[in-house]
Amino acid sequence: MATRVLIVDDHPLTRGALAALLGQNDFSVAGEAASGEEAIEVARELQPDLVLLDLSMPGIGGLGALPLLREAAPGCEVVMLTASVAEENLLAAIRGGAAGYLLKTEPPERIVEFLRGAAEGEAALSGSVARRLLEQVRDGRGAEGWVPDSIAGAVSARELEVLLLLDDHLSTDQIAARLFISEHTVRSHVKSLLRKLGVSSRRQALEALGAART
Repeated sequence: MATRVLIVDDHPLTRGALAALLGQNDFSVAGEAASGEEAIEVARELQPDLVLLDLSMPGIGGLGALPLLREAAPGCEVVMLTASVAEENLLAAIRGGAAGYLLKTEPPERIVEFLRGAAEGEAALSGSVARRLLEQVRDGRGAEGWVPDSIAGAVSARELEVLLLLDDHLSTDQIAARLFISEHTVRSHVKSLLRKLGVSSRRQALEALGAART
């Protein structure tokens, strides 16, 4: 079945362009909303698979609507689509449970590609955004949380998050709760992570991380 998407943006032309783009690429546009308040009501009624959420809107903005949307439609993923590259907005969105943070400057085909990944549980992060997030993780966690480029460049943004949480000794269910994804999805990310790192266990993955840090 096609992924059902709720488009939230206060500009009608933007909503129309996104609806046309998604409709041409095997997504189903379940509904549209022009504000955070409207989005919460529509999400509660329609229970979409994915919400594409603008950051700056009158009334409740994207960051304010994000946790309320996740309560209204617990099964959906929320991807921010914005022109803002401000680090505080990026970090607030990720901490609030967003599955992605895309810039409106992305080419349409890249937006489609990112949304397909988000629907499968992958993190949807524009390239420059992913780099900023990695830098913030490095700066905020100190030497203990530093991830060398040799590993960061080999895995996806979501797999990097999983690896860092494994490094914090979190279990599968704890990682699932922290990232707002299912335990099955966590296991899938771990399996992919191990394959990319060329190891066969979580312990070996952490040993590889430790060795790369030295």
